[in-house]
Amino acid sequence: MPRKILVTSALPYANGAIHLGHLVEYIQTDIWVRFQKMSGNECWYVCADDTHGTPIMLRAEKEGITPEQLIARVHGEHYRDFSGFLVGFDNYYSTHSEETRFYANDIYRKLKAAKLIETRTIEQYFDPVKQLFLPDRFIKGECPKCHAKDQYGDNCEVCGAAYAPTDLIEPYSAVSGAKPELRSSEHYFFKLSDPRCEAFLRQYTSRENGVLQNEAANKMQEWLGAPGENKLTDWDISRDAPYFGFEIPDAPGKYFYVWLDAPIGYMGSFKNLCARNGLDFDEYFRPDSPTELYHFIGKDILYFHALFWPAELQHAGYRTPTKIFAHGFLTVDGAKMSKSRGTFITAQSYLDTGLNPEWLRYYYAAKLSATMEDIDLNLEDFVARVNSDLVGKYVNIASRSAGFIAKRFNGQLAPADEKLPAIKAIQEAAGRIAELYEAREFAKAMREIMLLTDAANQYVDSVKPWELAKQEGKEVELHAACSNALNLFRLLTVLLKPVLPVVAGKVEKFLNIAPLEWTDSQSLLAAGHAIDAYEHLMTRVDPKLIEKLIAANKESLAPAPEAQSQQRHAEHQQKEIRSEAADGDLCTIDDFMKVDLRIARIANAEHVEGADKLVRLTLDLGEERTRNVFAGIKAAYDPAQLVGRLTVMVANLAPRKMKFGLSEGMVLAASDTEGKTPGIYLLAPDSGARPGMRVK
Repeated sequence: MPRKILVTSALPYANGAIHLGHLVEYIQTDIWVRFQKMSGNECWYVCADDTHGTPIMLRAEKEGITPEQLIARVHGEHYRDFSGFLVGFDNYYSTHSEETRFYANDIYRKLKAAKLIETRTIEQYFDPVKQLFLPDRFIKGECPKCHAKDQYGDNCEVCGAAYAPTDLIEPYSAVSGAKPELRSSEHYFFKLSDPRCEAFLRQYTSRENGVLQNEAANKMQEWLGAPGENKLTDWDISRDAPYFGFEIPDAPGKYFYVWLDAPIGYMGSFKNLCARNGLDFDEYFRPDSPTELYHFIGKDILYFHALFWPAELQHAGYRTPTKIFAHGFLTVDGAKMSKSRGTFITAQSYLDTGLNPEWLRYYYAAKLSATMEDIDLNLEDFVARVNSDLVGKYVNIASRSAGFIAKRFNGQLAPADEKLPAIKAIQEAAGRIAELYEAREFAKAMREIMLLTDAANQYVDSVKPWELAKQEGKEVELHAACSNALNLFRLLTVLLKPVLPVVAGKVEKFLNIAPLEWTDSQSLLAAGHAIDAYEHLMTRVDPKLIEKLIAANKESLAPAPEAQSQQRHAEHQQKEIRSEAADGDLCTIDDFMKVDLRIARIANAEHVEGADKLVRLTLDLGEERTRNVFAGIKAAYDPAQLVGRLTVMVANLAPRKMKFGLSEGMVLAASDTEGKTPGIYLLAPDSGARPGMRVK
């Protein structure tokens, strides 16, 4: 029976533009949803703008418009950007809606009836000029640890210290500049520390329950504490007027904190979709629902989604998420996105530059796994991989075959060779690739698809239709070769369609076929099937476009005088540190992050004939193929003793052509550089490490 699935992505805040870091999540989710729909499942994908809070209110005031006008404008911008990258929401809504208000009130009242809401008087900073209580990020002052100026009320960006706003020296309001006053106010708290919540969350977030990835489940146990040690704290869910949000029922001047109604926005968006499409909301949200609910989120908001949100739902009488999928962050060229380097790239600037959104969709897919590990957008690798995989391999199959069918055979195909090894390989792999899509192991799926694409190209290279076309009496062979090639291309398009929906649509039009479903990976086009004229499907990435993109995203970041003083002080400290370091051989974190260190299992080791120092290592990184590395460790190790050991390798080292073959990386070993202690010692990870894990 088809599954019934509801999928959400985290709600983008309505106070900024969508950038390439955001798109990791939405592209990941969209690929998964498209695969589910291709597989015949009833799958709904909803999202919304997160629209409440003090920053929205203050930005609207600064622009001289109402908060409602601001969020309406930003909603249009966000929807434009998501649509530009082919993210196919079934509903993209807003948390500032009556549906979200209804469920926020409903959940609050049910939690209150369950005696899980209580009020307390707290002290917090108040801006006497703007007449509002200040969130931590709107209070600035001198860091109590390192005494850096102009630091936020929750942590110092210079020394990294965390503290309370009341710890700041000479605090001031970032809104008005006024000195804030400590004032008392009554706040509403969700009693997350209640034994009922703790007992539920221990079971719900356990590794055995399988709702979370293992690394996320481990983090939850840290936050919960050991059994018998309840480390959960109650959650402040209210804010005082003035505040842009929903007023708490029967509590004039008190508003729900934005994080209370943000996840409830999932329910509001789906309720809106249900009303428009005749769906049954309760079927998806009642406690005993047979449907599936999945949240795709960034690892930075795991705390809210894996603790607060399921605890609210459970104790308000609603179903809890089936699974919560957390992903890592995006780095660009091995470092955090940077405006000064032009790598803080907005979605709109990417599209405006003329870059194809499906290039990025494929590149992200080729990097994404089911873990919470960060991924890197290496712009040079981006150009090379897209040009090689999508244009040089995939599109190339059709472009080398379609013209002959149109010109020589009236656009009609010959019977396909069902026993052709390349065809059978794709059909046999489709089930495995479906499992990889389901498990969100997109990188593994793309590697397997590209191996199948290589085999398809090898077939085309072997039959050489361009040479057959020049020879008399080879019409039958030419017809068969091109028809087989187009059938291979169609099968590969089935496998890539969740990632490349626009290209797949063009292929469907060109091949004159109905929209491809996953089951089409087992069938072939019939003899005599007529195709339409071939039109070019995708161009190569021009490296000049990347240069243009970086230039478009650079901003002048000339610091203010005080910031310049701080920068000079920091630079002076760095010089002192460098003077104490041997030979000034320090590297930055950006330098270090460029080195991709991975756990590798030594699958095989053997002597290299004719080499005095080298051992040939076959390394397993958990990929579809192994790596070949030559290591100068012959004097220290018997190859037979190395097989099965785990070690650490540099996985992104440029391959080196050696006399004895190609070396595809480097293993790490320790040795005494001064030669006082003989020997070489391979690095080995602690127990529990697995091939492919990143060392960082």
